[in-house]
Formats: sequence, structure tokens, C-alpha cells
Amino acid sequence: MPDYFTDTIRPATPGELAEALAWASSRDQTVELGGHFSKRRAGGTCAGANMTISTAALNRVRQYEPRDLTISVEAGISYCELSRLLAEHRQMLPLDPPFSDTATIGGVVAANCSGPRRLLYGTARDMVIGMEFATLEGKTVRSGGMVVKNVAGLDMSKLMIGSFGTLAAIAVVNFKVIPRPPTECSFRLSLARLDDAFAARDALRKSPLDFAAIDLLKSGSAFVLALRAGGNPATISRFTRELDAMGARPIAQSEEAAFWNSIQNFIPQYLDMHADGAIVRVSCTLKDLRAVMESAPGPAIARAGSGVCYACFEEAGEAAAFAAGMSGTYPETVVEYAPEERKAELNLWPAPGQDLEIMKRIKQMFDPRNLLNRGRLYNHI
Repeated sequence: MPDYFTDTIRPATPGELAEALAWASSRDQTVELGGHFSKRRAGGTCAGANMTISTAALNRVRQYEPRDLTISVEAGISYCELSRLLAEHRQMLPLDPPFSDTATIGGVVAANCSGPRRLLYGTARDMVIGMEFATLEGKTVRSGGMVVKNVAGLDMSKLMIGSFGTLAAIAVVNFKVIPRPPTECSFRLSLARLDDAFAARDALRKSPLDFAAIDLLKSGSAFVLALRAGGNPATISRFTRELDAMGARPIAQSEEAAFWNSIQNFIPQYLDMHADGAIVRVSCTLKDLRAVMESAPGPAIARAGSGVCYACFEEAGEAAAFAAGMSGTYPETVVEYAPEERKAELNLWPAPGQDLEIMKRIKQMFDPRNLLNRGRLYNHI
């Protein structure tokens, strides 16, 4: 039997994961649950847990059918490792999460992470087709399957996406995967004014060109639109002609990976440079995104085609004040990342609304004694 009093428990199978949760539940032990814990600064604090469980040892590929465009993997496999495997078959899982070098798939799904290519491909909710998770009752539950159009019954896996591990422990995730485009291209458009940046964004959205990513970076008084697209050679030629006419500079193929990695990990890089730094996420309409970016006093990055802005602050208290001010107009505003030692004193989710009561009822169903990842959902659950 595993020694549950060691610093971190690392179950190797879904059954062992369920067993560890049942042991904790039977003794009223609070649990910190994670994978590689790369996103401890995300969400709320989980201070004072009696035991820590990591899914990092659950790192196998269960089933892969390249011709069916489906794959089943355990929660502890890293996003990078999975991406490399899919790339061998010219396929991809374009979630583009931050902390991608270390993040596990379970953590990516539990935190509902996404990045630049959410514009074209969506988020985890659009790619997850099934899941196996372990409960505090010591059971493993399967939801969905390995068929893309499987819609029978209640898809409980959707409850786990974005739950920060507060309901159950994700053990296995099934995805539909995406074929890689025959050719890809990327461009950088530098602009001096925010008005010019959004005028260019609006022109791109109205064009017949189908972009995979339109990100807007703000640093000081400079603005950059980062653009990504894919298709056949004729399509790429059209992208090149039309973007050249707008003044966009193509990114060399040898530099594309590094360019998008820097954008994908814009937030981790900022946090690495600022020990007391914090990030506020504001979700809004595309029309309102300009006002949100203008309100951000420091560096910011926006999914400019999706309506999500991440504003960066060197001091966590300033981030919380900004979030509180923005939440009156944009209720889906949260302090997404903050120093672990500061979270308890900050209002991370100023305006949760009526959805919070529904979330609390679901939490009561899965974890009535509030043992699992207590406080991780922005200190509210």
C-alpha cells in the first residue's frame, strides 16, 4: 500500500488515483491535486492541504487512431510530448496553453487553458470527446467516448473542464485531433496607435481570409498584431499578397516556432520577471476589446479575434484593484495569476454572479466536505 503520509502521492493508474482519494476522504484529509503544478499562480490558493496528489505518473497514451482523428491519453502526459507525437502524423491539438513546456494535459484541461489558435479551433470544450476521472468515493467514472459525435447521456466531462480540480481528479482524456494544414504562414504587423491596431484587426475580420490566430500585443506605446494562417499554396499566396499590402512582415519559417512560443508563453515570461506580478483576464465582446486594452495601464496581450485580454501588473494589489474596477462592466473578469502568498488577501473574482451558486451545488454533489483543491476556483470554491 502506498504511504499516503509522504510529501506527494503519485498514483500510476486511475485505480490507484481513486484509491488515494478514497483514503483521503475516509480520514477527512484535504487534498492538493495537480500534475506538474506549473500553474500554482493560477486560480485561488490551496494553502494548508493535508496531502498532495500528482497525476504526473499517469503519462501513457491509451489509444491513438490517426485515421479516426482521435487519441486517448492519461492526464499526466505533457502537452509538449503529446504535440510531438501528433506531429509525427501531421496532426495537432491546437490548445496552445501557457506554461506549455511543463504543463500536463490534465492541468491544461482542468484550468481550461487556451492560446492564440482558439480563434479558429476553439478551446478544450471543443476538443474533448471523453474522459475518465476519479472521485472522492474511490470510484472511476467514464464520460463520453472515442467517437467524435458521441452525444448519448450527460457529458460529465464538460464539468471537469475549468473546474481547477475542485470536483474530481482527471485521469484520462480523449480528444478529437486536427490535421495540420499543408502549409502555414505567420506575419507581424507593427502599429503606432491602438486605433490603427483595431482598424487593422477589423479589416482582417471582414476579409475572406480565415486566420488561425489574431493576437494583439501591447508594450509601452507600441502595438503588434501577430497573425497565423494555414492552407494550400494558393491560399498562402493570397495571405501573403494581402498582408503585404497592409504592411505586415512575414515571419521566416525557421523563426515561426520561437515567435509563437513567445506569444503562447507571454504570461509565464512576464511572471518570471516580476515576483509580485499578477495577470488580470478580461472577457468581453470584440467591440469592447479596444476599450479594455486602452484601460490596461501596462503590458497586455489579447486574443483579438476572440475577445479575451490579459493585462499585466507588477504588483498584485494593483491587479486586484483593476479587476474590481473592470468587473462592473465586464463581469467575467478575474485575477488569473497572482503570487501564492498574496492570493488569500485578494479578491480574485470580483463579480461571480449567479453562476457561482450553480457551481457550489455541483461542488456539493462531488465533494460535500470540501476536501479537494479547496479554494482553487479563485478562492470561492
